[in-house]
Amino acid sequence: MRFFRLLVVLFLVFVVAALASQAARFLVVDEPGKSDAIVVLAGETNVRPARALELLRLGVAPRAFINAQTRDRIYDQTLIEIAQKYVNGLPEANRVSVCPIAGFSTIAEADDVSRCLHPLGAHRVLIVTSASHTRRALTIFRHRLPQYQFNVAAARDPAQFGEAWWTNREWAKTTFDEWSKMLWWEAVDRWR
Repeated sequence: MRFFRLLVVLFLVFVVAALASQAARFLVVDEPGKSDAIVVLAGETNVRPARALELLRLGVAPRAFINAQTRDRIYDQTLIEIAQKYVNGLPEANRVSVCPIAGFSTIAEADDVSRCLHPLGAHRVLIVTSASHTRRALTIFRHRLPQYQFNVAAARDPAQFGEAWWTNREWAKTTFDEWSKMLWWEAVDRWR
């Protein structure tokens, strides 16, 4: 009986370790598809826009929106002003717009994005966000804006996140943080 209990405990430890090793991989959804518009979620301002521009140039969508917080400032400029300067300097400037975002959560951002997409008449939308944020962002946008068909593309930044999360301190923190947010979304915010 004692040996059987030990086997059960070892089996459970093995199952938990196997599942935990896939924790970061589960967070990532990278399925870009043909769309009417690309939306770059606010937050990271280097890898996400670069991935969106790559997809725009590949013809995945004819238009792109770069989300920027309305309340944030860097020294004497708002993020909206900085984003607009960035967009104005792009060869595709006529196909890229800044979408002002007032909310600080992905849920609030979904509501703000809807105001930018509505005049365009878009139906299929490609979300571009950090790899660790893709699954949660996709479920939130699908839940909050069911009138659109969403896909998501992962903007990968090896300095911030990798699927072998246990090998890097930043990756472990990002994985833990994103799992906490995803569990909160699934258990609480989705039902509000």
